[in-house]
Amino acid sequence: MFFIASSGPSPAQSPARASGALPALGDTSELTSGAERRLGDRIASSIYRDPDYLDDPVLGDYLQSIWRPLMVAARARGELGGELEERFAWEIMLVRDRSVNAFALPGGYLGIHLGLISTVSTRDELASVLAHELSHVTQRHISRLLSKQNQQMPWLMAAMLLGIMAAGKNADVANAAIAGGQAVAIQNQLNFSRDMEREADRIGFGVMADAGFDKQGFASMFDKLEQGSRLNDSGSFPYLRSHPLNTERIAEARSRLQLEGNVAPAAAGVAEEAGSAALLHAMMAGRARVLGDTRVDSLRIFTAEAQRAAAMPAAGLTPRDVGALYAGVMTAMQLRDYASGRNLIAKLRPAAGSSRILNDQVQALALELELAAGNTGPFVKLPNTTSRSAVLLQARADMAANRAQEASGRLQSWVSTHPADAAAWALLSAAYGKQGQTLRAIRADAEGRVAQLDYPAARDRFKAAQEWMRNNRDGSAAGNHIDSSIIDARAREIDRLLREQAIEDKASR
Repeated sequence: MFFIASSGPSPAQSPARASGALPALGDTSELTSGAERRLGDRIASSIYRDPDYLDDPVLGDYLQSIWRPLMVAARARGELGGELEERFAWEIMLVRDRSVNAFALPGGYLGIHLGLISTVSTRDELASVLAHELSHVTQRHISRLLSKQNQQMPWLMAAMLLGIMAAGKNADVANAAIAGGQAVAIQNQLNFSRDMEREADRIGFGVMADAGFDKQGFASMFDKLEQGSRLNDSGSFPYLRSHPLNTERIAEARSRLQLEGNVAPAAAGVAEEAGSAALLHAMMAGRARVLGDTRVDSLRIFTAEAQRAAAMPAAGLTPRDVGALYAGVMTAMQLRDYASGRNLIAKLRPAAGSSRILNDQVQALALELELAAGNTGPFVKLPNTTSRSAVLLQARADMAANRAQEASGRLQSWVSTHPADAAAWALLSAAYGKQGQTLRAIRADAEGRVAQLDYPAARDRFKAAQEWMRNNRDGSAAGNHIDSSIIDARAREIDRLLREQAIEDKASR
């Protein structure tokens, strides 16, 4: 199946394949990049509406901090062509699932289970997975496999993927979804070949190393997967079903590490201060654990681990302790035990030391806690609001503190450069609503539907905006003429996209 591939934004185009590079298995792909992207969009739109899809800006920023250097390295090595970089989505989608897995969709969408983030020990191990999947995409492995299936209809692909995503929760529902989509045969034939896996290992290893990550992370991730393969009857490692290990792959990975040497990595293009990487990963793993498992028994375990870490002297806190404290604060929010959460924040602050990145993370977590508690008093300003997570969190705080105008200004600036950010559009719609700017609120809501590829819903919202304009042509609509023109143009564009989709659907039947 087409589990595992790539994603993450990168603006620049890449050079042609470097001279002397080995020929790529994916070079014979028959599916055009545009057709593959359209297919991926159709499937992604279903995932956006799945209840287990999770847009967590904090984890998203962390994944992007790993993904961006990999994209830069792939471009510099000549692995990432300009057409693919321009046409593909390069978007990471988080799935609320405790299992160790990731999946690739056509068109450069990548799915990451929370269980993978919480299981890997270091950012380097996570980078090894992402580099491997990036290589599947740049070598057009997915496209080749899809071409062999005669470009199966999007809804069949979607039925298969969503059925697989449901497998860990309800086997009957999963089997029905897969069988109903006639996807069993497709799944069996879309497994990456042994040669494709080896190529993704080889190229991924080079991309990871050139991005400045520790090569040992590649080997230690293989060790984890090898251990997981012995325990796979539990179903905790669905990754291994789509990327099965064999002795040849393991031997080649270890030989490659020995041949290359485990020298200290070069300065990674990852914005982290020296010595903070392990603590930051521990925090993010703790966040993924709690977001992925809110069962009462699990929350009790997280609470006990946090209390144990809180009893340790600040100077003796290990990354595991720091991760437990962070998870403890997240757990306190789930249990609405805000006093305990504040106590854990106080224990967590000294662990950040002088690291700006870690201090920003702790401050943002404290603000999350206070917003959950309904208290915006002393926690309404973040020291750094350049990241996506900080922009969205600060906007939430501004609105809670009755500063909707400040929030809308911040969010409008953000969506002007990040128009595909559905969460930002949703917040912007709420901010405009608080200011009584109805037309702009409806338009922002529509743009959020566009960002999630839900064109029918977007058309309905744009039409609602047009109806509002028709009913408010007096002075109350003054100053809305620019918005009106934009809305009319966007409504026509969405109508065109829907007509094109209908034509494609009719032709594929």
